[in-house]
Amino acid sequence: MTTEVRVPTLGESVTEATVATWFKKPGDAVAVDEMLCELETDKVTVEVPSPSAGTLGEIVAAEGETVGVDALLATIAEGGEASETPSASAKKTEQDAEYVEEVKGSPDTRSKEASKDAPGGDSVDVMVPTLGESVSEATVSTWFKAVGDSVEQDEMLCELETDKVSVEVPAPSAGVLAEITAPEGTTVDASAKLGVISSSGAAPAAKSDDSGSDAPAAAEAPKGSGRSDVEDAPSAKKAMAEAGISADKVTGTGRDGRIMKDDVAKAVAAAASAPDASKSGPAPTPRAPVPAEDASREERVKMTRLRQTIARRLKDAQNTAAILTTYNEVDMTEVMALRNEYKDLFEKKHGVRLGFMSFFTKACCHALKEVPEVNAEIDGTDIVYKNFVHMGIAAGTPQGLVVPVIRDADSMSFAEIEKAINEKGKRARDGKLSMAEMQGGTFTISNGGVYGSLMSSPILNPPQSGILGMHKIQERPMVIGGEIKIRPMMYLALSYDHRIVDGKGAVTFLVRVKEALEDPRRLLMDL
Repeated sequence: MTTEVRVPTLGESVTEATVATWFKKPGDAVAVDEMLCELETDKVTVEVPSPSAGTLGEIVAAEGETVGVDALLATIAEGGEASETPSASAKKTEQDAEYVEEVKGSPDTRSKEASKDAPGGDSVDVMVPTLGESVSEATVSTWFKAVGDSVEQDEMLCELETDKVSVEVPAPSAGVLAEITAPEGTTVDASAKLGVISSSGAAPAAKSDDSGSDAPAAAEAPKGSGRSDVEDAPSAKKAMAEAGISADKVTGTGRDGRIMKDDVAKAVAAAASAPDASKSGPAPTPRAPVPAEDASREERVKMTRLRQTIARRLKDAQNTAAILTTYNEVDMTEVMALRNEYKDLFEKKHGVRLGFMSFFTKACCHALKEVPEVNAEIDGTDIVYKNFVHMGIAAGTPQGLVVPVIRDADSMSFAEIEKAINEKGKRARDGKLSMAEMQGGTFTISNGGVYGSLMSSPILNPPQSGILGMHKIQERPMVIGGEIKIRPMMYLALSYDHRIVDGKGAVTFLVRVKEALEDPRRLLMDL
């Protein structure tokens, strides 16, 4: 039986890759999930594991060739020698004799061979779940189980952190956690293996007994004697050559101790920050030395992937868009009166509380119809106008700011909007939002007033062209009909992309929102 080795999914916007290195040659024995080759795209390096055990047959795409997604790379012939490791193949005669002895007297070996050769085996791999259409990697943030712990099916094993959401990884079956292949802090791709669960509970012992034969490169790498047969990533070789650093100065974090490009960057950074005793003067430092008595009062914490993404996207928005902000203020008297009059009846009928966000959402949808460029986006030299409103509602969470999207908000009722906001907000706080729920927004509302903000200038959420900032409701003296009266006032701020939205359109939008909120009947009359 022949199994095809094909190019895996490379990412939403990546359509081709280059075959960088083959780690096996035709005729070599390969095991399931053993790395066969490495592909390089314009952004990432992708490892291609073996889909089955057997013997590598024909290599269809040689090193240096450019291949598309799902292209045929090679074939694997499944046979009786498929489960043999490369080291065993090199010493086949001696191994055959040892195998007879092991089958007779070694239960650990029998368990190991059974798990390799039997369909499904005794163990189940814990794989990275689906991360989202445009997410290609994640970081293992926390393991809730240790090797040897018993787990139930669907019990949470670990948590992954992507650019926007945290993903929980449940146990695919009941058993014992036999191995953790991706410890905390490891960056894994969308098809990586995180660990192994043994249904019999014997895998931890077998793993410890056989670790020396299964991963000689990883065990011997620190001694410098076991990496001769480990091929480092081509991008890492290039980086080492450019930096003038040898492989023995770099700690590899890839499979079998392979050195990856990130490992080289870390080694170079560590070397640059280390004190140079040969220099007469002190090395320049990015910050002043911290006195010993103050150092103990500091805490250095690595930025989460979500926080890094927030920082990058906000800075990109400032660098790309021509952001300008216009302000106005709205008298909330009528909205507050209408809400107080109907909130109990509203909650009784619809099962959800009537808040201010539904009024603002409806007012924005109403204004976006009159000023459609605020609901549009720039795509190259084109302007894409949206005949719908997917409203993003910014929500603060313990992990950072996220923007869940309420789709087709312009066709929803007050009750439907309130239910959607409550549901999305709860999922955001619990870290349960999926990538799909935070993509595709056409306009955003950010409510800094819940934290006490009186006035601010929100930053655009690319590729959107507008974002409305709500603020704290504060009683202020206002001149009404020639008389000074105390009114609940709120400052509104509209940040917009001046490349597509002119000042007239921005001011008109904000005035329409103000008019709709100061006289909510206009929303019913479509005025």
